Amino acid sequence: MEREKKEPGKPDGGTTLTRREFLRDMGVAGGAVVLAGHFGVHGLAWAISGEPELKMVLVDYGKCTGCRTCEAACSSRNRPASVNGRELPGLGNPRFANIRVHRFNPDVDVPSVCAMCADTPCVKACPVKPDKKSGRRALYRDQATHTIHNDPARCLGCRSCAKACATQRTGVITPDSATGKPERMCTLCGGDPQCVRRCPFGALSYVEVRRDRKFYGQRAEKIAAELAKTWYGTVDLGGVK
Repeated sequence: MEREKKEPGKPDGGTTLTRREFLRDMGVAGGAVVLAGHFGVHGLAWAISGEPELKMVLVDYGKCTGCRTCEAACSSRNRPASVNGRELPGLGNPRFANIRVHRFNPDVDVPSVCAMCADTPCVKACPVKPDKKSGRRALYRDQATHTIHNDPARCLGCRSCAKACATQRTGVITPDSATGKPERMCTLCGGDPQCVRRCPFGALSYVEVRRDRKFYGQRAEKIAAELAKTWYGTVDLGGVK
């Protein structure tokens, strides 16, 4: 039996469409325009006067379907395989991706990735003393790519960077379960983020950072709660990561 759908503009009397069904029926492009107009785009990190240009991956939540293609593309690029001395794209196991799609109920998908923070709270939290020559702590911003890197030889595995990221920003830094050393910092794939390139719905972009955008540096749970409130009119968010 075909499921009854609620007609646009009618009082409740039929089954409410899910977000994905709405985008499908109304057209992904049209729906995304409405959503983007209300929310803006994923919050971006900011550029400070005199600082080098910073760029990050931007998310249009209205276009994201939660397909996790971004995770596979990221993992394949950043976890390559070595075959007979040749470096080839990896298997694309989402577990090793630096971008992570959090899924919630009601239907909300929130890709989370490093915010490329200009003030680098994760780096400031690192207790390792700066190197006399390079000025770098164990965690540092690379001068060429402007991405956040960790020096495993100097890292104490104290998890301070992950705690700072979790309390002040997106919480994407994930300590290795055995060593405590940080992982999941975005590499931007050398300036050509594969998550952006491979997203089949155009939900991801690679743009110059700004701090005046909605959702900048927020954890996935907080973003999902506001999206669910606007899309579904509920504050009861009971999904899983």
